[in-house]
Amino acid sequence: MDKKIGIVALLLTGLFIVSFTSVNSNHTEQTASSPRERKIQKEVLSQIVSFHDYVKDTLLLEVSKDIPDDQKIQQAFLKSRLLFKKFEWAAAYFTADLTRRLNGPPVQEIENADLLDPSLAHAIDPMGLQVIEQFIFPKYDTAEKKELISETRHLITNTDYLIAYFSDHQLADWRILDAAKLEIFRIITLGITGFDNSLSLNSMEESSACLKSLRDILFLYIDKKKKTTLLQDLNASIAYLNYNADFDAFDRAAFITRFGNKISTGIAELEQDLPGRKIKYNRMLRQEVRTLFDSAAFNADAFSPGPEFQLTDAKAELGKRLFYDKSLSGTGTRSCASCHNPDLAFTDALAKHTDIHVPSKLVARNVPTLLNAALQSNYFYDMRALTLEDQVRDVVSNKQEMDGSMNGIIKYVSADKSYQSLFAKAFSAKKEKGISSDQVTNALAAYIRTLTKLNSRFDEYMRGNEEALSKQELNGFNLFMGKAKCATCHFAPLFNGVTPPKYIQSETEILGVPASLTDSTLDPDLGYYTVIGIDSYKYAFKIPTIRNINKTAPYMHNGVYQTLAQVMEFYNNGGAIGLGINLSNQTLSKESLRLTEKEKEDIIAFMESLESRK
Repeated sequence: MDKKIGIVALLLTGLFIVSFTSVNSNHTEQTASSPRERKIQKEVLSQIVSFHDYVKDTLLLEVSKDIPDDQKIQQAFLKSRLLFKKFEWAAAYFTADLTRRLNGPPVQEIENADLLDPSLAHAIDPMGLQVIEQFIFPKYDTAEKKELISETRHLITNTDYLIAYFSDHQLADWRILDAAKLEIFRIITLGITGFDNSLSLNSMEESSACLKSLRDILFLYIDKKKKTTLLQDLNASIAYLNYNADFDAFDRAAFITRFGNKISTGIAELEQDLPGRKIKYNRMLRQEVRTLFDSAAFNADAFSPGPEFQLTDAKAELGKRLFYDKSLSGTGTRSCASCHNPDLAFTDALAKHTDIHVPSKLVARNVPTLLNAALQSNYFYDMRALTLEDQVRDVVSNKQEMDGSMNGIIKYVSADKSYQSLFAKAFSAKKEKGISSDQVTNALAAYIRTLTKLNSRFDEYMRGNEEALSKQELNGFNLFMGKAKCATCHFAPLFNGVTPPKYIQSETEILGVPASLTDSTLDPDLGYYTVIGIDSYKYAFKIPTIRNINKTAPYMHNGVYQTLAQVMEFYNNGGAIGLGINLSNQTLSKESLRLTEKEKEDIIAFMESLESRK
């Protein structure tokens, strides 16, 4: 039974909601908004209108002048962004797709990319504040004036739609608090990293504007009779951002542990105390988390094909045995573990593994780690699989990798009494007789889901152990999250390409990886383009996790780099452009990061602190 269509439908909702489960059912669902909810709705609407009017009356005026003033244009733009940040928490939560038109990434995005028919996928041109930023920073290019005016007008039009939405949509208390907590997560993963202001880098002032707006909202929920430090923590965080505004020097580790985690915990406590019915989402970041670094913050089952596919101990036990069984391959010589060695973070230490039939030939790409593989929405470097079950099926049947047959596997396990017992135990609720291919792939996927291990020294530090990281590792983290711009693709705390704060969609990047170290020739693998056929995504590959990176060498989709020092040098020099490769659609910044040798060493030290513990 193919589950891809169901997954696609869920992914396209933008929220990946599998089910709505009511909790606190002894309370009656509110049908009319409360005075507090109406007050917040009016405040958000007022902020959106202020943004709209300022863009229309000031920013558009400045960019339209016959003799433009660069400084005034930049100042008007920066003020526009600060006004946007006041209502970002609400807009991004309640109108995610529309808000991307206001402040989405400045690259083409793919619509319908996860549908079974690739011909339905098409590119959507970027628009909004991040596109406008490229026209005016670091210096305004008058040759782009016409496009700049057009983009500014689009911004006004799209804000009109936002105004229409918030004019007649009620905001429920539980969703307001959920949105507020997600905004804190957005600030600590994106806001302070320069993710959406990569040229102006006004990150600290913008994050401060977000928190000031949230402070006014959260004040309305605080019970004066209960002891809480939430307001004090918000005020202290705002003061810290205002006082430490330098982008490169900002201590992100201190900000997250001293303020961010405390504020999100305070909001979680408000959520817990809130009366009334609430809706429970099935998203990867669990709704009830207090911080992003809670030990059970992420749900390994979030991207399973459906409730009946979710992890159980019995499935994992069966899956583990299948994982190490060479009889699943067509030749009886290769198991999953042959390429995914647990001692090497479930990789193989090879640039590319050998073809199962012809040892002198190599498979197409480097073997990725399976640790934390469940915490992503797409699989393979080219993103072609939507679930772990799909990935398993693909690998088992791949002629170069395992060359197995599902019919053959079912015949094999059905004839083995110990396997019969394990399958009966794992799938006791099944209605049909016999063992199915879905059960085989689900059992293997279930075992992989048990390999979710967010328990490194870094995680321990973020959970309160200040001795868990060295000074060098902390400096490396701050560089990773700031000057080096690593965290604008490898998002904390998973450090893969699944975008926070909802952690729904895996992203790709176009780096321009060379074919070898001996010359500056672009690797010919077209990556994601082979799946969706859109030119702007030629040479795009899924962003992998850097957790356990000390054990997963060699690196990149083709295994071209043997050491982390080589990887750092590639990024420091601007990817393909630094190698002299002309790649017009490169999405990695083409500018040198200007990292010193010590800074590169510190970043590597931090990345090595992300090793999972057994």
